[in-house]
Amino acid sequence: MPEKITAVAMSGGVDSSVVAGLLRRRGENVVGLTMQLWNQRRLPELAGETATGRCCSLDDVYDARHVAETLGIPYYVVNFEERFEKQVVRPFIDDYLAGRTPIPCTLCNNHIKFDQFLELADSVGAEKIATGHYARVSRDEKTGRYLLWRGADDAKDQTYFLFGLSQAQLARTLFPLGGYTKDHVRGMAEEMGLPVARKGDSQEICFVPNGDYGAFIEAYFREQGIPSRQTRGEIVGADGRVLGEHAGVHHFTVGQRRGLGVAAGEPLYVIATEPATQRVLVGRSEELFRGTLSARDVNWFPWASLSEPIRARVKIRNKHAAAPAMVSPTGDPARIEVRFDEPQRAVTPGQAAVFYDGDLVLGGGWIE
Repeated sequence: MPEKITAVAMSGGVDSSVVAGLLRRRGENVVGLTMQLWNQRRLPELAGETATGRCCSLDDVYDARHVAETLGIPYYVVNFEERFEKQVVRPFIDDYLAGRTPIPCTLCNNHIKFDQFLELADSVGAEKIATGHYARVSRDEKTGRYLLWRGADDAKDQTYFLFGLSQAQLARTLFPLGGYTKDHVRGMAEEMGLPVARKGDSQEICFVPNGDYGAFIEAYFREQGIPSRQTRGEIVGADGRVLGEHAGVHHFTVGQRRGLGVAAGEPLYVIATEPATQRVLVGRSEELFRGTLSARDVNWFPWASLSEPIRARVKIRNKHAAAPAMVSPTGDPARIEVRFDEPQRAVTPGQAAVFYDGDLVLGGGWIE
């Protein structure tokens, strides 16, 4: 009987490198695969401001290959740039222009790393895939459903970005680092002699070199020959007074304070953006708080859909402290309503609402 193969998604970082090393030590048949997602030489006008710490760079591909050579495993690089642009970059741009604040890493997980990557794994005969995410997965023997759990390291838990994974994807996915802390993982990398043991973590979005989303969108449009949109508009206070002008709603997100370009006697924050009128609404900090939200395209782990209201702790941003709330069905299985016990600051359309019961991830959806 042929030996079972596990395909490791190797990003060139310490986490995925340790995953490959752990599986290799267990005697498993491992193949390393790197997905080339974005051509870092595109949009050269942004290159002079490139920040360090991005994922998926050419240096990362080199590092992943070096690790594979160190471990003695087969290694391949596959170009997914076209799919990545279609399924991650363009939706990212469309969301910003529509007044939402997207999460490209979640889109990448849903549509590339746990979708296209599984197809790629099939092509090399792999039964399972393994990634360096700090999360855990188990199977409920009573229901047969696969469950997602928070990683043991609170500071590195990545389940907020994984809420969209399907049962079929979880069934074939391994998260070998879910029970470890980051310090422990670095220690294992040192002990394995991996060349990336001291490499820093990636922080920036791979296709936005300097963190300036607005500049990226404008540069992308110029590259594509897309006519410049008439995006200039007014910055308006809570009382309706026009306080200034702006160059486009895609430069703003709910809760933003810096870069408003208006003078006031007190700190002002972005309360909302209105793409249809090109208005940016600003106000005081207390005006950012909301007690409810709606979420769409909801995905659940313990059950297929929500049939009755449940209590849960809800995260509305990756670094947000999950807040107690009532989560209720709406009659549409793809949508839910959340009512927080206490109003939450900067509930932002386009971000995710992810629901927890202790360490168990119940599910999540996109904030409307």
